[in-house]
Amino acid sequence: MAVPTNKSELQLAIKTNYDKLVKELITIPHQQTMVVELEGHSKGTWMSINNLLAYLIGWGELVLKWNRDKDSNEVVYFPERGYKWNELGKLAQKFYQDYKEFDFKMLLQELDKTVSAILDLVAQKSNDELYETAWYEKWTLGRMIQFNTSSPYSNARNRIKKWKKGVHVLSINHC
Repeated sequence: MAVPTNKSELQLAIKTNYDKLVKELITIPHQQTMVVELEGHSKGTWMSINNLLAYLIGWGELVLKWNRDKDSNEVVYFPERGYKWNELGKLAQKFYQDYKEFDFKMLLQELDKTVSAILDLVAQKSNDELYETAWYEKWTLGRMIQFNTSSPYSNARNRIKKWKKGVHVLSINHC
């Protein structure tokens, strides 16, 4: 899918990539979601499916926080207070910790809520607010949302598919 350049393309990219990710996720047996077998977000690290979901939730929640803070004329910390852009591996570890008590089902529900909130945010913004105005340095709000939603959803889906092939996951059918 091409990089979105307007509001409707962004909405479609988020929905499409998220739906594809969920279809992949719901075929994973619950007991395999806690096994640390996926390549992590930092070189030489490993994570579980649950960690991957925590990562996606964490970034989605940051997008919402950045927007709330900016709309309230408060200082926006990018990527997050206490972290620099070159410390994203440490930030991923924070996300894993933030959601370590959540089981797979809870993580799926939380991710769904986060995606819904992001889609609501996008719906409330005009195309001009999303794509015609610099929002963070040279990046537009739409691009910052895409960097942290539709693109990571596609990446996560590809990681899961690769993992499934490598460990011969016995998929379950949720009909």
